[in-house]
Amino acid sequence: AERGPHMFLAVSIEMGRAADWQLQVEQALAHYPVTVLNPRREAWDASWAQDLSNPQFVGQVEWELAAQERADQILMYFAPTTQAPITLLELGLFARSGRLVVCCPPGYWRKGNVDVVCARYGVPQLPALADLCDYAAQWAASAE
Repeated sequence: AERGPHMFLAVSIEMGRAADWQLQVEQALAHYPVTVLNPRREAWDASWAQDLSNPQFVGQVEWELAAQERADQILMYFAPTTQAPITLLELGLFARSGRLVVCCPPGYWRKGNVDVVCARYGVPQLPALADLCDYAAQWAASAE
């Protein structure tokens, strides 16, 4: 059930290969009336064709775009062990939104690009996943 403000977790998923860092953010928000919009799907099938002829794929992409457009806050995490091309795309789409906070630790393969985009468009950055979780909880507390 939806409650309170909406927070989207733009993520390194890597077709299910990346660690489920969203769970850490959700735990940090557990005591706050916030609706977490998490694109990770247990029922996702990595063998599905990623093209317009696949309704499951199109539905997921459309849901993610709509969820980011309606979110009050977008948290974005670039896990150093991933490439996250979709998260890079989403950075480009929402860098000017004023609702984005990014965590891109050292070791991420395109950290320089992420840093330049964030600096250019005034997107706040946090150094580590723990800081992103703390930020999420502080944001939720102030949104009550």
